[in-house]
Amino acid sequence: MNAISKPRKKKSGGAPISDATLQPLLGYHLKRASNVIQADLARTLKPYDLRMILLSALAIIFDNPGLSQSNLADALDIERPNLGAIVDELENRKLITRTRAPNDRRVYQLEVTKTGATLLKKVLADVKEHERQLLGTLSADLISKIIDAMNTIKSSGRERTR
Repeated sequence: MNAISKPRKKKSGGAPISDATLQPLLGYHLKRASNVIQADLARTLKPYDLRMILLSALAIIFDNPGLSQSNLADALDIERPNLGAIVDELENRKLITRTRAPNDRRVYQLEVTKTGATLLKKVLADVKEHERQLLGTLSADLISKIIDAMNTIKSSGRERTR
């Protein structure tokens, strides 16, 4: 057995558990890596009482002042009805404001508050440190290539669902 398919766990009888059938599948490795990243990220965000979806929403609103809730749902790739609770939580915590658009009273525009911007800055510093520690052995060039590959996969997936 090569180093790539080295068993990590043992069955109750003590025999190693093999995942050799899954080893050639990129999706398997992406999911396993994502699990590690997400668990570590959750620990990083916990002191701020944030989840990744709240951080993502806050950052996108910060980058796009006046963004509509509908556009935020599209940017986060979530259903519009599911966005209400996210926006409500950010607004209740005074991290964003939600005001009616002057040209269309049915649309709400979202803005990050000063409190939200301060929190975002602190959280992003911790998240960057989280990634530095977790990915520290990877070069900046390799990380850039991985991000490019992920973007290619996302684009390919969008093309297939159209």
